[in-house]
Amino acid sequence: MKKKVMVTAVALTMLVGGYLSFTTADGETGKAVAGKPTYDATFYVAGMGGHFSVADVTIDPNNTEQPIILDGNPGMLNIGGKSHPTHDARIDANDRNIMFWSTYRPDEDGNLHVGKSDLSTGKVLIDIPLPPDERATWTGANYCGSGQSQDYYMPVYMGNEGYIDVFAKDDLSHKHRVFFDDLGYESGEYTFAHGVNSPDMKHFLLSLNLTPDGHTQFTGNTQLILLDMEALEQGEIKKVAEATLTGKPRDASGGTISFRQYFTEDGRYIFQSGGDRGYIVDAKTLETKQVATPLPGEAHDFMPTPDGKYGVFALREKVFAPEAEGDVTDGKLALYDVEAKAIVGESTSVCLSCHNMMGMYDSAILCGLDANYQ
Repeated sequence: MKKKVMVTAVALTMLVGGYLSFTTADGETGKAVAGKPTYDATFYVAGMGGHFSVADVTIDPNNTEQPIILDGNPGMLNIGGKSHPTHDARIDANDRNIMFWSTYRPDEDGNLHVGKSDLSTGKVLIDIPLPPDERATWTGANYCGSGQSQDYYMPVYMGNEGYIDVFAKDDLSHKHRVFFDDLGYESGEYTFAHGVNSPDMKHFLLSLNLTPDGHTQFTGNTQLILLDMEALEQGEIKKVAEATLTGKPRDASGGTISFRQYFTEDGRYIFQSGGDRGYIVDAKTLETKQVATPLPGEAHDFMPTPDGKYGVFALREKVFAPEAEGDVTDGKLALYDVEAKAIVGESTSVCLSCHNMMGMYDSAILCGLDANYQ
């Protein structure tokens, strides 16, 4: 495990505009040139095999060919195997050794699972089975995004119709279930709900793919709805602000479907994944500030670095697999430079290489991620 955020070849460090800027000496001329910070982190990447890929990485934007570098092969955090396919990683803000998770599909008994694991030991601490709500008429996708407050973990149900669950963090007792009727969105008018908390835990951001022509009829547009966290903790829904993100309607070539998202640590911006793109959104006004596209794969999560200068995409990317004699889907991480408005170099596999070592040569499907930065 790495101990701290490192800076490569730092000659001078100074604080400018709230961010660290760096200079280095050019090896040939001795001239001062711009340098970029590097970051050490452990990423927990959710997988459909009922486990998380555990990837120790160095993120080095100065490496324009391969900016995300693995420190050895990824490990695995198992939460239950095939009965526990998961899209949801949510590290506890109170204790970075604890991670909450929820499952994407029901097990053989028809139950979903909500649990928490000890990251230091890999042990599952609590695993709560529960059925989808009786109001759910479509269960092709279940839990994916999630948020938290000081005392509660809040996974979001992706099915039709969607809802936010509220669980006590200590024992994962179920406290509330909140549907979206009071926001003016009826069953079938949206598809795939996701959400995340603001860093100060005063707000919960809910995202809905707008499908006014029918469930799964994606228009490419996403509704962002900022909710009051205190009300949500009490099982109530109170809208603070909302806005619409526009994108490309889904067709055979792909399109825009929103998935998971993160706030920057300072709470100023939202990094929203969108399938064929990513959005950077002003967290106060919900105004789109930047659109990241094209991408090398389908984006299912978009997590900023601690300083907000870069974003890490969780991508499903098509790659050629000789053993499969064709293309398969690999789970990869890609680095996005906010200032340059571009992907940096090549993406890095955190799924398929591990599968191949175990003799598995089919697709390795990722979704959400969370990380501990050192």
